[in-house]
Amino acid sequence: MKAALLKEFEKHAVIDRKKVEGITGSGAYASLLLHRLKKSGQIFEIERNRYTVHKDALLIASRISWPSYISIWSALRYHNLTEQIPQTIWVVTTNKRRNARLTFGGTEIIFILTSPKYFFGFEKIDFDGIEVFIADPEKSIIDSMLFRRVSVSEIFSILKSNLGSIRTGKLLDYAIRTGNKAMIKRLGFLLDKLEKDYSKKLKKYVYPTCTPLEYNLPAKGESDAKWRIVENVRL
Repeated sequence: MKAALLKEFEKHAVIDRKKVEGITGSGAYASLLLHRLKKSGQIFEIERNRYTVHKDALLIASRISWPSYISIWSALRYHNLTEQIPQTIWVVTTNKRRNARLTFGGTEIIFILTSPKYFFGFEKIDFDGIEVFIADPEKSIIDSMLFRRVSVSEIFSILKSNLGSIRTGKLLDYAIRTGNKAMIKRLGFLLDKLEKDYSKKLKKYVYPTCTPLEYNLPAKGESDAKWRIVENVRL
């Protein structure tokens, strides 16, 4: 039974206690078996009643809460859009959790609860034989701005360094799909700075009130009349 259970564990990123009880046919025996496997270091506890045989937090992160996908810094790094090595894995999910943070193998995993409206733009990849869900390059940029987890200055640097590989049309379509006008204005302004003028496509989303370019800084600086942006940070 122990060998059969370990073989089943190897097929999945995460297995919950109910699955183990279904295999063993006994709640008491499942508890005993899980305790022994955990004590011997053959499985690892992710959180209460959820286990894995895998050590890489990136491999399991998109399978802890369902549905979900990995995004922001981890996705940016995966797609080689940044050289920064993230110490945290950001996971976007529509499933409300009791704990928005957990630590696994020394890596912090943070869950961002979002509405189904924003739950798109991810892909399934094969990671060491396990299916992992991760934002595509364009959505990783949009999520970084939408959830305000990456500074606008850093987004500008990412766009500047990767403009040749980023699918700008897809990036704009994603931004428009969110309906977040402040983010759309910021993105249009950043692309304009890179000599990519999409004002015709985005004109109807540019509302009169000025929006600070950097969301975490006071709205002090010169105003850009075209995008109605306050340049409160130098790019």
